[in-house]
Amino acid sequence: MTQIFIEFVMMQAQNAALFLGQIPNPRGGPPEVNLPLAKMFIDQLAVIAAKTHGNLNADEAKVLDGALTQLEAAFLDVASRTEGFHPGESLAPPPVAPPAPEPASVVPPAAPEPAPVEEGRKRFTKSYGA
Repeated sequence: MTQIFIEFVMMQAQNAALFLGQIPNPRGGPPEVNLPLAKMFIDQLAVIAAKTHGNLNADEAKVLDGALTQLEAAFLDVASRTEGFHPGESLAPPPVAPPAPEPASVVPPAAPEPAPVEEGRKRFTKSYGA
């Protein structure tokens, strides 16, 4: 279990590093910087650290704490070089306004005409799986 946990932490850290532009893009091309995605992976590791506090062995805690420390420092470095970034500013995209409601039509649609009903014939039946 320890090895699987460490691999999971390293995979999350690798994803964060990818979006901080520290790892080449696996699809080729230049490294990609996507601060909101990098922050998401770092925040996920922070949640894991908080939720597992006191339940990890020494190796697991060392890997998790080391990854978080390095990623947070790298995030601050990349974010400070990013144009338009201000410390303390939310990285979430701005809220999108809901679309304006369509104006009500002046003429209501015509209701469909009911089908003629035959006398003495049941219109509805209900079956309970007989």
